[in-house]
Amino acid sequence: MNSTRASHGGRARRLPAAIAALPALLAALAGCGDRQRPPDGLAGSATSTAAQPPPDAAPPAATAAASATASSFAAASAHPAVPTAVPSASSDVVAGASQRYDAGPSVIASDSVDGAALRKRHVARIKADDSPVTVLRGQGPLDLGKRICEAVVPRRPAATPVLLKPNLCGFDSVKDPAKHKGDDGVTGRITQPEFVRGVVQCLKARGHTKITIAEGCGHSHKFWKDLAKRTGYEAMAAEEGVALVAMDDDGVYDVAGDRPGQPLAIRGIQASHVPTLLMPRLLAEHLDRGLFLSLPRIKMHRYSVISAGIKGMQGTVMLSDSAPAYKQKWRMHRELKPYLDSRSAGQDDRALYLSSLRVFAERMVDVLEISTPDAVLGDGAPGMGGDGFQVLRPTAEMVAIGGTNPVRVDRVVAEFMGVWNSPALARELGGHRTSPLIEAAAKRFGLDLQATAITGDGADLLKSPRPVHYKAMAPFRLDWEPGQAPLPGGPAKAPDPAPRPAPEAPAGQQDAGAGAAPPKPEARASRLLPGEEIAIDGKADDAAWSRAKAVQWDTDYAGKSTGILTRARFLWSKDGLYALFELSSAGLNTDRSKPVGVERTGLYKEDCVELFLTPAPASPERYFEVEIGPFGHFFDIAVDRGARQEDTGWSSGATIATSRRAAARTAVIEALLTAPGIVQALAPKERLPMNLYRMEGKSPRHYLAWSPPRTKKPNFHVPEAFGALVIEP
Repeated sequence: MNSTRASHGGRARRLPAAIAALPALLAALAGCGDRQRPPDGLAGSATSTAAQPPPDAAPPAATAAASATASSFAAASAHPAVPTAVPSASSDVVAGASQRYDAGPSVIASDSVDGAALRKRHVARIKADDSPVTVLRGQGPLDLGKRICEAVVPRRPAATPVLLKPNLCGFDSVKDPAKHKGDDGVTGRITQPEFVRGVVQCLKARGHTKITIAEGCGHSHKFWKDLAKRTGYEAMAAEEGVALVAMDDDGVYDVAGDRPGQPLAIRGIQASHVPTLLMPRLLAEHLDRGLFLSLPRIKMHRYSVISAGIKGMQGTVMLSDSAPAYKQKWRMHRELKPYLDSRSAGQDDRALYLSSLRVFAERMVDVLEISTPDAVLGDGAPGMGGDGFQVLRPTAEMVAIGGTNPVRVDRVVAEFMGVWNSPALARELGGHRTSPLIEAAAKRFGLDLQATAITGDGADLLKSPRPVHYKAMAPFRLDWEPGQAPLPGGPAKAPDPAPRPAPEAPAGQQDAGAGAAPPKPEARASRLLPGEEIAIDGKADDAAWSRAKAVQWDTDYAGKSTGILTRARFLWSKDGLYALFELSSAGLNTDRSKPVGVERTGLYKEDCVELFLTPAPASPERYFEVEIGPFGHFFDIAVDRGARQEDTGWSSGATIATSRRAAARTAVIEALLTAPGIVQALAPKERLPMNLYRMEGKSPRHYLAWSPPRTKKPNFHVPEAFGALVIEP
């Protein structure tokens, strides 16, 4: 990673302006991925723009030439690249495989975990997390794994240990392909090892060296070792030099070393639906002082309708009802027995089925509250319709769907799979228009899922009704493709356009045929807490950044999705406004012969980000413009469109630091803006008109906008189209 840092204060200058006996039965029929029959043959073991004017062409009155003066930027300093993991000769699939890290977790006391503290922390985060869900299209799992990780995984210091929990056990049994028409019983049901490899490579590119892949299958360790080998996970982990362990403690293999599967008691959950829940030590450690990422396979599920972020947590479940604890996962849906008995008698008591499903949903939301992943990265390369086990119907597209709010991610997965807001599903499931797990979670956390923002180059896939292929455990199935006659009850309704907002274009600039304007987007600036600090070093690894809510966009000035993702976060204090930009698909098109210590006119002609901020909402025509390039070059100006004037002598008082990873095509820009006009505007609860832009590439040239002005030609100087920066108390 290369990085640069520079700062400047106020200065006088004038330059030419350029204006983010029951367990087995239930497991076999419910298929919750916690009990598998042994693999075949295993005895005893049971995924041109030259004609376009630049968007920063200054207002007509601002075209006079002037001479430049040097700024007071400090000399740039380089930061060495962070080393990545060195591949080991083999992948340890037994205890002690995860690399050790500092002890002393705050929620772990000897053999127990403070569940109440975890629930409080996680509930608050999920309720507050309205960040977009990203949908990416691709050609295969490796590329999609890398890209979805780059797009949504929160940045943490390189020393942070990372736990990846794929869906490795969500199938009925391993089969002999020669006897089952080429079906090995596993492929299509589990998260593909190449998708996980892509995530691993993304994390290693960020400098992470403590990466563990772990899953709980609820089966013998012999089964786990064979599964790891058969699926390619063992080879992949060895090649990438990461640990691969089972979150199951059978009292035989997990008895020494780090004991990743050791069941820990959870305090403070007596009033929940899972009072006997235990937690694997490995998970507890990462929830406390690491990064926990869930990597489910995007698929339909015969019981829970879909399997994604919420359902995927079943792999972490241990219960103390009986021993061994890791084999008690089936108790999460034990109410299925009366329904299964009715089916055995030739009846379909749908009320019993729905009752058991609702209880299971509440239990899974309890588990989610306690063990919330920092991000969910769904492998849909391809997504799998059918029942998730025996009936497989791959989607036509290969996608990855991810975000930091697992409930919102599941809502988007449901829409992609055709079971969001579905009258046809409601007809069969007692009024549930999507998975009851999603509905229970939304109610528990008070989330308006209809308002979920969706971004990424695959977002357009959700603009029209999606195909649905679902075979339920109850005797019904839904099969529908666009152009076919509606299902009984009707197909899923067309999605609400609100998740992909675009502001109204100014009068006279709206394209022909444009519709009414959805709400304008908002970003939020969190206040630095006492004792918190931000080091402007281009690393973006200060803890305070993890509290800042990210906004992201891939739309151009006309509102068209480009797949070029930019993420931004903001913090504030009495010192000024902190801004963090994380750039994906960065070509680093910059003239590096120009010094970063001298203000750059014409920076908009190269790759850069831009922040337009209005300090006085009552005067929308007066705003500040700050341009920053991926190597630390800058330009800033104060604009007054009403008076047709601009002040190139205005200084943002910026301290800037940047870093880049050319191979990953990413860049990070950190800045602290300390101009008096900005500092004075940072009043709690204030809403400051703001827009964010990015110029990227040569041919084609992309003019990207967070709140697209929707002009006929690129033009960023459209204050009527600005979104808002909300200054949080």
